[in-house]
Amino acid sequence: MRGRYWKRAIPNYVVLSLFLLLVFIPIIGLVFSAFKTDAEVVKGPLTLPSQLRLDAFKEAWTTGRFNLFFRNSVVVTVVVVIASVFLSTLMGYAFALLPMPGKKVLYPLVLLGYMVPFEAVIIPLYHMMNRIDLVDTYWALILPQVGLSVSFGTLWMTSFFRTAPRELIDAAAIDGCNRWQALWRVLWPLARPAVLTLVVLVFMWTWNEFLLALVLVQKETMRTLPVGLAFFQGRYSANIPLMAAGSLIVAGPILLVYILFQRHFIRGMLGGAVKG
Repeated sequence: MRGRYWKRAIPNYVVLSLFLLLVFIPIIGLVFSAFKTDAEVVKGPLTLPSQLRLDAFKEAWTTGRFNLFFRNSVVVTVVVVIASVFLSTLMGYAFALLPMPGKKVLYPLVLLGYMVPFEAVIIPLYHMMNRIDLVDTYWALILPQVGLSVSFGTLWMTSFFRTAPRELIDAAAIDGCNRWQALWRVLWPLARPAVLTLVVLVFMWTWNEFLLALVLVQKETMRTLPVGLAFFQGRYSANIPLMAAGSLIVAGPILLVYILFQRHFIRGMLGGAVKG
């Protein structure tokens, strides 16, 4: 049996290993380049640096103003993630389990925000934000992304709550729990994989958002990391170690969040957000 298993598994592992190398080779070259000097970069991206120099990171952090861009990205992302997950949980619970008048009409309207391409509404959105004096503010970056994320989050959490065990909800009602208590005391622990998966997805989308920040933010002090990196590239494109360091500053938090939540993220994705 083991021999048959390995005969079938070895080709799969070989193919997966090749794809893994194709993905990791550019990442390894980027990491090595961030610690090299200009002279060492010429030798090749996969050559080891003579020593771990942090000069490129320090220069990108201060001269490139990545410290300011990083703060802006953190503020926007944290607010968007918290607001989107909270609102998506409430709306998913309401659409899935609560009697609501007009539910069949409201639910497709909410999902419409996820279906419409963001590029199609960016110009009207700019004029609306400019009319209410929100351009070049955090709110110009936060409110549209909350609306976009809540649309998907409602679909995601509704799919979970529709498959939640009705016996637990009935038992909670018999024990005297109201609807609010049934949500947070009974269903919320079961929804943890789905919620954490939604947190990771919203975090990645918000952290990487480029078009919205490019259009709605004109001040350099309000730029987020993706936009800041784009302008940084135009200014220091010839400095490979500096560009590599800036790219790692932008990508590092996403990798860290995924590593911390990968188990719950995979559970939520494989379960389709329908199992706790």
